[in-house]
Formats: sequence, C-alpha cells, structure tokens
Amino acid sequence: MAQQFSLAACDVVGFDLDHTLCRYNLPESAPLIYNSFAQFLVKEKGYDKELLSVTPEDWDFCCKGLALDLEDGNFLKLADNGTVLRASHGTKMMAPEVLAEAYGKKEWKHFLSDTGMACRSGKYYFYDNYFDLPGALLCARVVDYLTKQNSGQKTFDFWKDIVAAIQHNYKMSAFKENCGIYFPEIKRDPGRYLHSCPESVKKWLRQLKNAGKILLLITSSHSDYCRLLCEYILGNDFTDLFDIVITNALKPGFFSHLPSQRPFRTLENDEEQEALPSLDKPGWYSQGNAVHLYELLKKMTGKPEPKVVYFGDSMHSDIFPARHYSNWETVLILEELRGDEGARSQRPEESEPLEKKGKYEGPKAKPLNTSSKKWGSFFIDSVWGLENTEDSFVYTWSCKRISTYSTIAIPSIEAIAELPLDYKFTRFSSSNSKTAGYYPNPPLVLTSDETLISK
Repeated sequence: MAQQFSLAACDVVGFDLDHTLCRYNLPESAPLIYNSFAQFLVKEKGYDKELLSVTPEDWDFCCKGLALDLEDGNFLKLADNGTVLRASHGTKMMAPEVLAEAYGKKEWKHFLSDTGMACRSGKYYFYDNYFDLPGALLCARVVDYLTKQNSGQKTFDFWKDIVAAIQHNYKMSAFKENCGIYFPEIKRDPGRYLHSCPESVKKWLRQLKNAGKILLLITSSHSDYCRLLCEYILGNDFTDLFDIVITNALKPGFFSHLPSQRPFRTLENDEEQEALPSLDKPGWYSQGNAVHLYELLKKMTGKPEPKVVYFGDSMHSDIFPARHYSNWETVLILEELRGDEGARSQRPEESEPLEKKGKYEGPKAKPLNTSSKKWGSFFIDSVWGLENTEDSFVYTWSCKRISTYSTIAIPSIEAIAELPLDYKFTRFSSSNSKTAGYYPNPPLVLTSDETLISK
C-alpha cells in the first residue's frame, strides 16, 4: 500500500455524524448523558440518590479505551499485548501489588490478539467514545455503591439496568415522544451542547462535492435526531451536501453482518417503511448494509472498485469495521489530539467560541479529551513493578488499534478543512513509525517518549 493518502484519490467520502461532523461541547454534554442514565436508575430501579451528585473531580475517572468486566465490576486499561496496565474496582484504583496479584503479566482472560475480540459482549464492555464515557463513571459508582451495601460483593448483575436506562433514553421513539432526559434537553437548548460546523468545514464539504466526490452520511442516530443535529450544525439545506444519508445504521453491524445483511428501509415521516431487496438510487434511508451500498456506489461512479474513505470517531463502530470488513480508507477523529493543543501553545485546551465562555458557570469538570490522573495517557503507560529502564513504557491496546486500522488520525475535520484536496498525508503503515499517521502532530506523549517505547 502507498505510504501516502490523498482525498483527491477517493471517489466517495463518507462521514459518521456524532463527534465527527457534529462536535459536542463535552463539559456540557457529558453531565447530561450521565444524568439521563442516573435519574432512570434512581427513579425506576431504586438505586441510591447519591448517584445523582457528581463533583468536577469525579470526571477524572473517564478515559477512553477502558474495559469493564461486567462480572467482577473491575475497569481495566490494557497494553497492546493484552496484559493489564492499570485497574480499578468501581472508582477505587488498585494498588500495584493488588493489580499484580489479580492479573499478573498474563493476557486478560477475554483478550484476543487478533480481530476476534468484540468491543461489546455479555462479559465485558469497552468504552471507546464520548457517548459511552459518562456511563463508565456511572457504572463505576454503581459498583462502589453495591460493594459498600453488600459488604464486599464479588459478582455483579447491574448491567441489565444500565441497558434499560440506555433503552429508555435512546430508543427509536424517544425523540418523538420526548422520552427520558437527553433528547428533550438537546431540543430545548442545542447551542449549549453542540458546536456549529465552522465555515471552513462547510466550504470544504462543498469543495468535495464540486470535485465530483460522492458524499455519504452514515450514522446510528435515528433520522429525527440526525435532522436536528444537521440543521443546527450545517443549516437547513444540509441534504444538498449529501448524495446518500443513512440513519439508524446500527454500526458496526452495518459493516460486519456478513452474509446476513440487514436490508435498507425507506422512511416516511421518520418512520421506517418496507425493506428494500437492493439499493438502487441515492436518497435518505434507514438501516442497511455496506455490501448493498457499495453496489450502488459502483453504479454511481461507473467504476468496478470505487475508492471509499470514511471519517469516524469510534474504533468499534466506525474505523475497525469499515477497514476490516469493507476495506475502506479510514480517518479517525481523535479529540485526544485536541487535548494536546493547550500544552503545545500554553493556552487552555478548550477551543470554545468566545460567546460560549462563561455562559454556563459553575465548577468545570476535566475535559474528557484530556489525560486522566487516575488512568494516565490514552496512548502509552508504564509497566508496574519494573525499574525505570528503557523498556518500561508500552503502547496501550487503544493506541495499537489506531495505527493498525486508521489510515490517518486527526483532532477534528476542521484541522484539515483548509488543505488542498490533493494534500498528501503520511499514512499509518507497518513500515512507518507508529506516529506517522497523526496529523497535524503526533500526541505529545508519543513524541517525547518515542525512544522509550519503540521496541
């Protein structure tokens, strides 16, 4: 594969919506998501009211890439070889000697080094995006509460209640019925939670369109919520930008359900209609699968193998399945790279518009895209129990997946919107360094420690 990647060489440019095209104001959206679940647990399932009060310090627990073992209530940070770097029981971090006794230097019991490890199963859950992360804090606090209540409880069965809370707030009819807390609040004050697309990004999308690219929007959000987001961030004429819009895509199954693909469905007043045996023309659809979509893309481009690139923020739902099952180019939106911006420029890391600053006062939580004191860097960590020698730092499992399945990784679409379409990015590849595909800069922690972690 070529060492460089260019959008000009792609026939089709696809986008995820949430946290990709649509950036959220994380210090506001995270507490909203947390409360939407916590209120349900307290009111409907009888959990302790203490779950409802969260301090700014509590948010430091949130770190992308953690795995929750649903049986024992432990959260784990994994190394690239599947060993456990750090762990907590609920929110209580395990001391090095406890960690060594519980996990040693063995692979975690559910770890599969190849692609066979799902991010979600009946036994564990990986937190890999900003919709998920507030749930990690909530689950950790639930474990704290149950452990205290049942003095040293060893196995847990709370996950069914978390699933019920997700279903209550995010089921297909929730937006229309004003069910739960999340959708009514976003409708009431979208400006508090959403960042409008910068003009540079809108112009860039039109530039792609004018260059003859086919533009796709593929989101697991339902059509009514998708419309609200797109109208707010892009304007009422947003549908003119996209040749094909696919909502309720149920990723990663959209890519991975082979050979039993879900059919596409048409929509009428945001209600799903009959299943389609194939996808014959551009338009707005629900559900579906990448195989039928690709057949339509062949027809639209007149090419036997049109080249597709897909932008997304979730390794689990976007990047891994699009690359592994569909062999698409993938651009990972990695807001952790934004967390470095403040350190590079000695400015605060939140680049909020000025009109938002000071508007919603109160103590602010740690932005979710910055390093956690409890968990350390998203990208690397030291191995407990070794002297500080040259090989005491290792890549995390999350970091390894970035360089394995992403073509490039960027902090936001805005970061590349003013580049010419034929700009040549250095791609991640096995023959390049592990930092090659980060644009505009690799994470600071990787550049400063590269000599320590290159093995």
